[in-house]
Amino acid sequence: MTSGGLVSDAVRRYLQYLGVERGMAANTVESYRRDLRRYEAVLAGRGKARLGEVTGADVAEFLASLREGDAGHQALAVSSAARAVVAVRGLHAFTVAEGLAETDPAREVQPPALPARLPKAITVAEVERLLDAAGPGAGGPSADPRSLRDRALLEFLYGTGARISEATGLDVDELALDGDPVVRLAGKGGKHRVVPVGSYASRALHAYLVRGRPALAAASGRASVGPAVFLNARGGRLTRQGAWGVLRAAAGRAGVAGVSPHTLRHSFATHLLDGGADLRVVQELLGHASVTTTQVYTLVTVDKLREVYAAAHPRALG
Repeated sequence: MTSGGLVSDAVRRYLQYLGVERGMAANTVESYRRDLRRYEAVLAGRGKARLGEVTGADVAEFLASLREGDAGHQALAVSSAARAVVAVRGLHAFTVAEGLAETDPAREVQPPALPARLPKAITVAEVERLLDAAGPGAGGPSADPRSLRDRALLEFLYGTGARISEATGLDVDELALDGDPVVRLAGKGGKHRVVPVGSYASRALHAYLVRGRPALAAASGRASVGPAVFLNARGGRLTRQGAWGVLRAAAGRAGVAGVSPHTLRHSFATHLLDGGADLRVVQELLGHASVTTTQVYTLVTVDKLREVYAAAHPRALG
């Protein structure tokens, strides 16, 4: 086999394989179809219609054309270009596996690296509005058990950087609020870490544990309740979905948009770095196995540095 079959036939068979044998969603198959038709056209423009004529340089040039654009196409975003290269790599791997070609010219061509997704953090003022919307600070005298719980939960998430799953999995004996308050969190992979609990979170937790949690436990009608810190209205452990509901409701009342289950964790890390905290300290507090995972937050703070620099330095602009 010297030149192999036609690229157009291989594309047709590969798309059929994706749709029928792999059961890929129709929208995804259609996206692959567009990408591979463009690839086929680029090869044709280089005088190559057969699989055996395609080289790694052809595939690399195709990737470059995606990012730069051409007469008939706008430049693609990195994510769209990466999808197109994945489609091309899949096509050539398929042709080798099916015996349609002897070599895979796309094997050494990697998709473009996707930019790091910046974590979503909200401002300190937005955090304060969110917390106030959850319930009265430190458990005002008129606070009901659920508002005490909700305020304590959100204060805890922002004050410790805990994941929602870590908060809902927390047991009473893992909290030490006397003296210098700390909490023992069970993170991913069964790894534990000890994190300080700030004064606001400590006071909110104390108010909830003294007045809110016993009331939730009594309302359940159970003779005894489990060790969970955060209880639902039936006296059972608050679920991740329940905690997410608390956060979403408070965000709605506070008028804070774009809030997700990780928002307070991301804000905790970003605000620490903005305040001058060492990256490795933040890594330990978040329970990241590698500092590389934590470094994405430095991108956020660099943006803030640029903003402040541009606004404050007399020769930054102009």
